[in-house]
Amino acid sequence: MKISTPVFKLKHQAKLLARKSKLPLHKALDIVAQTEGFRAWSHLMAAGSVSPPSSSVFGKLEPGVFVLVAARPGQGKTLLGLGCAVEAVKAGGSAFHFTLEDSENVVHSRLLSVGSDWKEVRERMTVDTSDGICADYIIEQAGGMDFGTVIVIDYLQLLDQRRVHSDLATQLQALRSFALATGSIIVALSQVDRSFPASGRPFPALADVRLPNPVDLTLFTKACFLQNGEAALHSLA
Repeated sequence: MKISTPVFKLKHQAKLLARKSKLPLHKALDIVAQTEGFRAWSHLMAAGSVSPPSSSVFGKLEPGVFVLVAARPGQGKTLLGLGCAVEAVKAGGSAFHFTLEDSENVVHSRLLSVGSDWKEVRERMTVDTSDGICADYIIEQAGGMDFGTVIVIDYLQLLDQRRVHSDLATQLQALRSFALATGSIIVALSQVDRSFPASGRPFPALADVRLPNPVDLTLFTKACFLQNGEAALHSLA
């Protein structure tokens, strides 16, 4: 059975429905899936109707890489990050999802959108929603983990909000050094400027990344840009 519209649009419909009807996201996803002829969202994903970008992106991320994932809202950057974390767990590794954006319950619900469930990954995946998330905090929490551990940061701009933390450039340098030293795979999600859609280009670029303060984005070793359900991965090193 085929779906009528790209999956990122279905996810966006579910988010709007959840807000409008005050439903949990997982229930809204199920309702949207039912309009496509599936019993539930998990069945839509399991049917193989879609191949999430994370399944192909994760296979191209070697240990020690520091990845920027950038997109406009609703394009699936959080789901790509979570998908990479799930792929790591399925491969027998470990993962962290550090978020200053969502609650733990929201993260657990989002896992359904990448064909997983919290019960399946909780033994090897940590969801951290602490207000103190910054580079030093992440390094402290993730230090000593397995080679190839995936660390997702949601999202980049929020690391720069609290003055008690180091400036963003210093934090990025620390995270890059940590990834290289430990063989971790660090995936940092980022917003893209609202002017990008008017550019007519198929994907955003580094110049489109919205930054509160100037920072050298070539501190990242790779950049992945999302648009209309597709992903473009580039090497920066």
